[in-house]
Amino acid sequence: MAWISFTTDYGLRDGFVAACHGVIARLAPEARVLDVTHLVPPQQVRHGAAVLAQTVPYLPEAVHLAVVDPGVGTERRGVVVVTAHGLLVGPDNGLLIPAADALGGVIAAYALDCPEPAYATFHGRDVFAPAAARLARGAEPGSFGPAVEDLVRLPDPLVAAFPGKLVSDVLAVDHFGNVQLAATPADLELTGLTGTVTVHSERIAVSAELGRTFADVPPGANLVYPDSAGRLSVAVNGGSAATVLGLSSSGECTITASPTAS
Repeated sequence: MAWISFTTDYGLRDGFVAACHGVIARLAPEARVLDVTHLVPPQQVRHGAAVLAQTVPYLPEAVHLAVVDPGVGTERRGVVVVTAHGLLVGPDNGLLIPAADALGGVIAAYALDCPEPAYATFHGRDVFAPAAARLARGAEPGSFGPAVEDLVRLPDPLVAAFPGKLVSDVLAVDHFGNVQLAATPADLELTGLTGTVTVHSERIAVSAELGRTFADVPPGANLVYPDSAGRLSVAVNGGSAATVLGLSSSGECTITASPTAS
């Protein structure tokens, strides 16, 4: 494959990303690497899974290398996952499966044996990047290790819709501070909520309008809207909903009718 996409929580202040790029360049110099993001919050597997799954449908067919791996160096497996529209490489901790579903579903998966030498704390460089490079050059996925039938899946996020109330886990917080929920517009429709609502985090409640885009509310006002991934998100026009609500990508959010709503 001509492309390798690359997603991690490595950040940009250290040399971790460059080291992985270097391994790929040495082993598959003809491959083109497309960086999705390296700013997934550290160890936040669900956030990384959401970003990857929402991005891969818009990328060229590729080997998708993803590393958000709090269990690095433990007994957790590395895997190569085969889908109808690409391959995924990374830890078997649930990170890859939503993206595999977005690419048509898992066709097969193979364990990725840890080569020697490999440092216990940098499998991105020593295990996953070399595997991605070899796959890009045409290696068979089954050549890496035995078939895997029991891939790890993340627990389903909480979404609960009741008349006048919607409870949802947060999937991700983006660069702008927009808070993406696991809930969808269809879940919101089940509640019957319209117009002005109240958005609650653990300690804070704010008034917000149900709308379509940021300019539907004045600057500084709060908005609940369907985002470009088909999820509900909470935003502040010109500000950060994550800051206003004190939410992170591991939080929970509740939407109810506004006390002033008739």
